[in-house]
Amino acid sequence: MNERFPTSRPAAARRPFDGERLTLARRLRGLRKNQLAQAVGTTPAAIGRYEAGIACPPDPVPARLAVALGVPAEFFGGAAGPPRALDSAHFRSLRATTQIERDQALAYGRIAADVVAALEEVVEFPPVTLPERPVPPDEIAGPGPADAARRARAALCPSPGPVPHVVRLLEAAGVIVVVLPPVAERVDAFSVGAHPRPLVLFNPAKGDYWRNRFDGAHELGHLVMHADAEPGEKIVEDQAQRFAAEFLLPADEIAGELPAFADWDRLAVLKARWGVSIAALLYRARTLGVMHEPVYRAAMAAMARQGMRRREPGPARPLEGPTMLTRAIEMSGLDRDALARRAGVPHPDLDLLVPPR
Repeated sequence: MNERFPTSRPAAARRPFDGERLTLARRLRGLRKNQLAQAVGTTPAAIGRYEAGIACPPDPVPARLAVALGVPAEFFGGAAGPPRALDSAHFRSLRATTQIERDQALAYGRIAADVVAALEEVVEFPPVTLPERPVPPDEIAGPGPADAARRARAALCPSPGPVPHVVRLLEAAGVIVVVLPPVAERVDAFSVGAHPRPLVLFNPAKGDYWRNRFDGAHELGHLVMHADAEPGEKIVEDQAQRFAAEFLLPADEIAGELPAFADWDRLAVLKARWGVSIAALLYRARTLGVMHEPVYRAAMAAMARQGMRRREPGPARPLEGPTMLTRAIEMSGLDRDALARRAGVPHPDLDLLVPPR
């Protein structure tokens, strides 16, 4: 990262009350309109009118909204920069999460994008160097995902063997990586490619090092393959899974190491070496034809009986953590109060997304 001279932000015309900011704050707190209405002594219909910009809340409602949502009153004055749409986010399963859960996760993604935009005025981030290899969203069993993974691997991690650190690889390619504050456990990692900088957000709720690495490779697959794909489609998610498997476990390197049967000792050694779960290794053995389908199913059933699907045996490892935004804040010369004001985000939420060290 190279430091640049700070540039002043032009004064923005601010409306007395920006309804979009109210929507953002409500979603950050995971509230429905009726819950917020009850907290401030008004009606859900009134909240809807305020958010739509049809009506401006009368005094003292803005102050009550600020208290209920844990934001400064100035938060409703308007965004610090242009709106950043995150509608193209790739969630792992739309059916497994509620709209409230997705809205909350996306709201944190939005303020992360605002923090990045504020930092980019004073700090130069690494250029985005992700390769592009679009795969048709209706390609069910074709070679597209594996080919895309090989191209990405050649561009981002050309050395053979395990990928040492998936999160650092993403950051080195110019991707912003953020760990979500505690939100719904059902929201897996997700990615946004439409933002000026690609964004990957991890949910640490499950605390699984092995799964998080696979999640990171899965989201990289979306960024490489799915710029125009409809988020949440089952085929698209399967393509990202196949991309991740080839990216982390290249066929020409791993095929000769995988067992044809459930050799748990051997699988534990491979897990430690390649940084993926035993379940992922079994999946890879099946897809490469090393392990026959009945053997694979029996192995997965054995894992389920022994509780290994929830927690595999072996020592725990700390999750791979991002460092780019922390270093950017340090290089910017801005204290956190100044950065929060510049980005237009609540200071506590800035500290949740990018914990001070």
